[in-house]
Amino acid sequence: MPTVRQQSVFVENRVGQLLRLTQLFDQADIRILAVSIVHSVDCAICRMIVDDPDKARELLTAHHFPVCETELMVVSLPHGKRALLGVWASLLGGEVNIHYTYPMLIQPKGQPAIALAPDNIDAAARLLNEDGFTLLDEDDLLSERDR
Repeated sequence: MPTVRQQSVFVENRVGQLLRLTQLFDQADIRILAVSIVHSVDCAICRMIVDDPDKARELLTAHHFPVCETELMVVSLPHGKRALLGVWASLLGGEVNIHYTYPMLIQPKGQPAIALAPDNIDAAARLLNEDGFTLLDEDDLLSERDR
C-alpha cells in the first residue's frame, strides 16, 4: 500500500521557531514537500512531509525538537473541478473518516495532490484505488526533488 511518512514536530509558540526549523532543513538539504501547522497558545504542531524523512528525523532529534512519525496517504488529484468531491465521496462510500488533510507544495507527476490521514488507511487505499485515484508513495515524491 502506498504511504508516506509525516514528521510531526512540537515547537514552542515563540517568534522565529518556524524559521529556525525551516533553516535546519535548508542547511541539511531537506526539502519540505507539504506542511500544515496547528497552533495553540503555548505550542504548535508542525506536520510535514519531506523528501528525506529518515534524515529529517535524525536532524530534528539532534536539535532537540520533539518529533513523531506517522504514515499517511498522498492522493493525486485528477484535473477538473470535482476532484476533491470524488475523493470525499469515495471515502464516505466506505465509511472512512478523515482526521485531517493538507495540500502538497509540489505537483507530483504534474498533478495537484493532497496528503490525508484517514481513520482506516487500508480501507481508504482500497476504496480510492477502486475508484481510479492514484496513490503516491515516498519514491514518487522523491522523484520530484530536482524539479
